[in-house]
Amino acid sequence: MDKYIIAPITEEVTANLKSGDFVYLSGTVYSARDAAHKRLAEAIEKGEDLPFDLKDSVVYYMGPSPAREGRPIGSAGPTTASRMDKYAPALLDLGQKAMIGKGKRSQEVIDAMIRNHAVYFAAIGGAGALLSKCITKSEVVCYEDLGAEAVRRLEVENFPVIVVIDSKGNNLYETSAKEYLR
Repeated sequence: MDKYIIAPITEEVTANLKSGDFVYLSGTVYSARDAAHKRLAEAIEKGEDLPFDLKDSVVYYMGPSPAREGRPIGSAGPTTASRMDKYAPALLDLGQKAMIGKGKRSQEVIDAMIRNHAVYFAAIGGAGALLSKCITKSEVVCYEDLGAEAVRRLEVENFPVIVVIDSKGNNLYETSAKEYLR
């Protein structure tokens, strides 16, 4: 089922998203990859304020290529989500409601998603140039020294994703594999 939602997203929105739903996401999304997640985790550990509000946020695991003239961002495809698994539970516990990436997630992340009523979206790997056309604005929020891995605030319009793991822990990667084997 196709759904159109606007980020930031609330628990009421995540409760209505089901594994397998096609979603067109608009609104504000933050990008962060490995190095940025490490810095966020260090800030949390030290009791420091984070450089952006995690409440109801969507974080896209992506580091873009340089923007071409006239574009807000370069190619913007997803990175492998499991590399953020050691950081994700703490961010979810602080109010993050959704993640966008590609690939499987650990049981610890899934447990944190259920506990916090969050969802995991997959974006299509290898389609970064096409996905970038849905990004209308990009600005560095923090960690500029990380280059492509700096945290960015993105404005997206009808950014296509699929709900892989919903807020109840239903996992499309598992259910689709079982369906295929039938």
